[in-house]
Amino acid sequence: MISRPAKLRREHYSLAIEQEETAFVPFEDIAVIVLNHREITLTHPVLSACAEYGIGLYATGSNHQPSGVFLPFLSHSRTTRMMRKQLDIARPIAKQAWASVVHSKIENQAICLKLCGKEGVERMESYARRIRSGDPDNLEGQAAAFYFPQLFGAGFHRAAEQWINSALDYGYAVLRGAITRGLVAHGLHPTIGLFHASEQNAFNLADDLIEPFRPLVDLHVAKRHTAAEGELSTEDKQALVALLNIDVGMPQGKMSVLSAVEYAAESLVRTYETEQATLELPTLIGLQPHQLEY
Repeated sequence: MISRPAKLRREHYSLAIEQEETAFVPFEDIAVIVLNHREITLTHPVLSACAEYGIGLYATGSNHQPSGVFLPFLSHSRTTRMMRKQLDIARPIAKQAWASVVHSKIENQAICLKLCGKEGVERMESYARRIRSGDPDNLEGQAAAFYFPQLFGAGFHRAAEQWINSALDYGYAVLRGAITRGLVAHGLHPTIGLFHASEQNAFNLADDLIEPFRPLVDLHVAKRHTAAEGELSTEDKQALVALLNIDVGMPQGKMSVLSAVEYAAESLVRTYETEQATLELPTLIGLQPHQLEY
């Protein structure tokens, strides 16, 4: 995350960040770059390197919220074939996959409430148990209407202009870009969703897959908001970007969010390929950063 004036250029296999001094970071070690200052310039070879190494490059707007993400263009060999499969998926399979997504999301919301010592865990678990194919009863919406006031207080509204919502929006935007990056890397077209289908949304599929990951941002914000007010600080934003390195549970074991996104995208590819809803989705386990093991 770059929050001060800088010039970015490519030097061989590394990103050179020119400020008071020049720092060099190997491209192969970078997953995402967030440009969070108006006086940052970068060269064309940097953009090419981001595409070559599959790096998500975020730009922020005047409100310092992520407003766009640069992604590799059709870099996967099976992109066209996968696009056809996305368009042709049988509705029962799409509805079953969406039910899995919603079930996982609500279960993680229940875990978030439990980890924060809030009431309402049993009610959230009840919502999760009652999910049916396609969620025709909109239990996702009912759960959300109950969940956020339980987590942030009875007077909380997602539309209000306050630190909590700014932090949630920032964290969700970073997640959305990382998931879009993972989808593109696996040959999937992020515009074509399982459930979300807005013609004005270029990230419908990312907005499907992000749902079980959202409670991680909620948990982080709930743990920090009591001491926070006003606008997001640079430290707030850095901490939200760092959530990509927090451990979550997956069927394969504990791993970082970025790794979990890769496995979830792979499972989504299998769903399209085999026409069976076999998604692998994350389980919230806390806010422990991932530790490399040697």
